[in-house]
Amino acid sequence: MTDIPTLEQTLLGAVRAAENEAALEALRISALGKKGSVSELLKSLGAMTPEERKEKGPLINGLRDRIAAAIAARREALQEAALAERLAAERVDVSLPVQEGPETRGRIHPISQVIDELTAIFADMGFSVAEGPDIETDFYNFTALNFPVGHPAREMHDTFFFPPDHRGERKLLRTHTSPVQIRTMLGQKPPIRVIIPGRTYRCDSDQTHTPMFHQVEGLVIDRSSNIGHLKWILEEFCKAFFEVDQVKMRFRPSFFPFTEPSAEVDIQCSRKGGEIRFGEGDDWLEILGCGMVHPNVLRNCGLDPDEYQGFAWGMGIDRIAMLKYGMPDLRPFFEADVRWLAHYGFRPLDLPTLAGGLSA
Repeated sequence: MTDIPTLEQTLLGAVRAAENEAALEALRISALGKKGSVSELLKSLGAMTPEERKEKGPLINGLRDRIAAAIAARREALQEAALAERLAAERVDVSLPVQEGPETRGRIHPISQVIDELTAIFADMGFSVAEGPDIETDFYNFTALNFPVGHPAREMHDTFFFPPDHRGERKLLRTHTSPVQIRTMLGQKPPIRVIIPGRTYRCDSDQTHTPMFHQVEGLVIDRSSNIGHLKWILEEFCKAFFEVDQVKMRFRPSFFPFTEPSAEVDIQCSRKGGEIRFGEGDDWLEILGCGMVHPNVLRNCGLDPDEYQGFAWGMGIDRIAMLKYGMPDLRPFFEADVRWLAHYGFRPLDLPTLAGGLSA
């Protein structure tokens, strides 16, 4: 009969020497498989006398249990070593910043963001968005808006005119978004409540002016619209846009050909420390122009000024964007500098809402 202690030492040594799980599995089969050395000893118990079985049985069963335990322990040690080796090979330096994906790396231009903010505010007041062409006729841009012949705004030094067509008429790049007011009044019946954001063009270029810039205008036409409604709308807009609880405004008499009476609107602000803050301080800053729609404009659009009246206002989107977000110069808005956009831009999925915050 096989020497059990010697076999045990041999098998335990082989278990310790197994370098991988494949070698260990082969050893397990050769020892504990159907034809393994330990299994053969177990089979021999059937041919023994009861006295021999009583003596050899515990020795052989103990050998089987110790070999099985040694194999299990060795397998666990090999698995831990393999895992440690894999972790070392796949180790990531977590101190390095995670590279942003394109959906988070991109930025929304401040102008686009502010237009979305304007739309959210006025949509909450019941306004819709109206649009029109950038290339306009003299009628829509000047005549229908009560600009008299010879008005300085019609001159070449202010307006980009195209060469005359075959009829001698010159089209132009619109100098304001007001032509869309005319198109809206001609295209639909009152009541009208629209805002008109868009590009406009004038011959001007410096730190606070560019040849192409953005405006937003508002128009309300109804039977009972009055300047009190205008004042409330502008106050609520300023509180929502500049995200302040209270705001003081003052209306100064002014002149625009398409409104009567006309006013320029100043908003209370503080300029301490070179930073403009709204809703506090003793200074004033002009932000927009407004007024009641001129009766001549209503007549030009086929509306009876004895039956309908309305009001309108307009402001520079670029200017209010600069004021809200602290941008000192208008020109970088149009320079396509990725560094500037990364600093002042907005994340694509951060849509402005009145509930969640316009610029959250």
